[in-house]
Amino acid sequence: MSLHNRSRYGRYAGGPDPMAPPVDLTEALDAVAEDVMAGYSPRRALQEFLRRGGPDQQGLDDLAGRIQQRRKDLLGKHNLDGTLNEVKKLLNEAVLEERKQLARDALMDNTDRAFREMQMQNLPKSTAAAVKELSTYDWQSSTAKQTYDHIKDLLGREVLDQRFAGMKQALESATEEDRAAISEMLGDLNTLLDKYRRRVDTQEDFAQFMAKHGQHFPENPQTVAELVDALAKRAAAAQRLMASMSPEQREELMQLSAQAFGSPDLMAQLGQLDETLQALRPGEDWDGSEQFEGQEGMGLGDGTGVLQDLAELDDLAAQLEQDFDSTHMDDLDLKALARQLGDDAAVSARTLAAIEKAMHDGGYLTRGDDGTLQLSPQAMRRLGRSLLRDAAKQLSGRQGRRETRESGAAGEPTGSSRPWEFGDAAPWDVTRTITNAISRTIADGGDTSHGIRLAVDDIEVTETEARTQAAVVLLVDVSYSMAAEGRWVPMKRTALALHHLISTRFRGDRLALITFGRYAQSMDIGQLTSMPAVREQGTNLHHGLMLASRFFRKHSSMQPVLLVVTDGEPTAHLLPDGESVFSWPPHPQTIRRTVDELDKVGRAHAQSTFFRLGDDPGLERFVERMAKRIDGRVVSPETDDLGAAVVGEYLRAHFRGRPYGDSDWAQ
Repeated sequence: MSLHNRSRYGRYAGGPDPMAPPVDLTEALDAVAEDVMAGYSPRRALQEFLRRGGPDQQGLDDLAGRIQQRRKDLLGKHNLDGTLNEVKKLLNEAVLEERKQLARDALMDNTDRAFREMQMQNLPKSTAAAVKELSTYDWQSSTAKQTYDHIKDLLGREVLDQRFAGMKQALESATEEDRAAISEMLGDLNTLLDKYRRRVDTQEDFAQFMAKHGQHFPENPQTVAELVDALAKRAAAAQRLMASMSPEQREELMQLSAQAFGSPDLMAQLGQLDETLQALRPGEDWDGSEQFEGQEGMGLGDGTGVLQDLAELDDLAAQLEQDFDSTHMDDLDLKALARQLGDDAAVSARTLAAIEKAMHDGGYLTRGDDGTLQLSPQAMRRLGRSLLRDAAKQLSGRQGRRETRESGAAGEPTGSSRPWEFGDAAPWDVTRTITNAISRTIADGGDTSHGIRLAVDDIEVTETEARTQAAVVLLVDVSYSMAAEGRWVPMKRTALALHHLISTRFRGDRLALITFGRYAQSMDIGQLTSMPAVREQGTNLHHGLMLASRFFRKHSSMQPVLLVVTDGEPTAHLLPDGESVFSWPPHPQTIRRTVDELDKVGRAHAQSTFFRLGDDPGLERFVERMAKRIDGRVVSPETDDLGAAVVGEYLRAHFRGRPYGDSDWAQ
């Protein structure tokens, strides 16, 4: 094989793993729907999930907390004495070596030696002043002179490291030629930025500069603007570093910086660079400061890097404070997040962004005519399926399964079939089952002329519809006590589970969802699930029963089924003009009007069940009398068991007392 046809493989580095499985939306959808049913808008509910996360998913608030802790750790770990302490240490070493040399040098003139010893003994207490005074001293010890020269070298590398990360290490043991090259780079950089400032630069100017000096810029800028951005962030951090020092520290370092490389020219070039950058990027934080309280000293370059980290952490914190929706999640700087908190934080943020995007792109959230986010019908079906499955699990412990001999007795074939599942008692669709077996045998390379063998996956069963179709009314109390007592969300979950059951497994039935508070109204499932709690007094069962009777009359050929969920006695009724009258305790007229409407339901021979929530004695007496009046039933479920109780009563009414199995309807 020729060289140019060979392929090289490596780790994918172009973004999220293209082979990674799609994000699991189950947890997110359940959490969003739960908050929607509690009264949040879908947009707010999604924002809350992104902030909270889940049991196995860090949320934005977790990331924000880690950012604040990282910031606290940096300030609590470091102080800004690093360069001063290092210079002071080198100065002490140089002075000590010089004194040793003076003591050993017996040939030196006594007067000269005494003068030099006096100089060493009477150096200024200020490190910067001592370094400056010794700049013209004629060292007798070569070791002392070498140590002193290292101070100037160190200062030069530190002040350069403030503006160009990595310079301190890059210029260690540098030659005069290396220093001259840096000086040339600074001159060329100032020339380039001056042209950029005057808008007379060209891309060719930038290309030539990078070709000559690009090794000093690990950020790998592609334009002058990107180069300015990187340099300005670093320079602003250097300014904040100096502002974070005490006045004494700052004065010492400013005086010491003049000794950098023993070249005043260097500081002049850096001063010009800072002035240009501040003019080009005035929006950077040039005046801020931080309070360092740690024990670990930092040099000027490392300190500037920490100030950059702190600024980046502040930027990330500001990004995480936004009210995230589809226009903002992409604003998160994942590279900065990985730098500051590690790759796991970036993965968490990327997953949250993917969840948010998938909720939109997957059709679980849609925008209404007014532009607001809404749970889509697809989301409602998925949530309803989950809630119905939960109800089935609760029912399975107390309901018997329908016996095989009664398979199909509950209804006629619909013409459709479905795969057999464990526990199914429905009759087999023989044609579909045999066809599946033949197709599978041929696909596996088998010969059907020698017969076929059935596999479990081949079996399909016949779907049936109930012979007696039902007109079902679910009347749910939406008075404020339902929300105040923690029954609001369970009520909505119950309605959604029942709606999903009827719309998917008993399509011949008709369901009306009617809420009753101060007034009653019919709602579709989307309206009910997103309905916020209203702080309004009134339990107008009278109005609710009026709407139920109207629905039963509209579907007079069907068996009427009434399911009433309430936690309080009727406290409101309608007047002839449509106004609602509230009274507590219940007014006799309210009770009379409610009973009159109940009698109409009774004359329609509706199979009725009252679900009493709570232990109010007055409510208990009332519902017992109501149920007895129309030969109905009373069920007093725990709040968490409400969904299973309502679904179970619907199935009991539907099958008219015959046993039923959850596997027939809970899929």
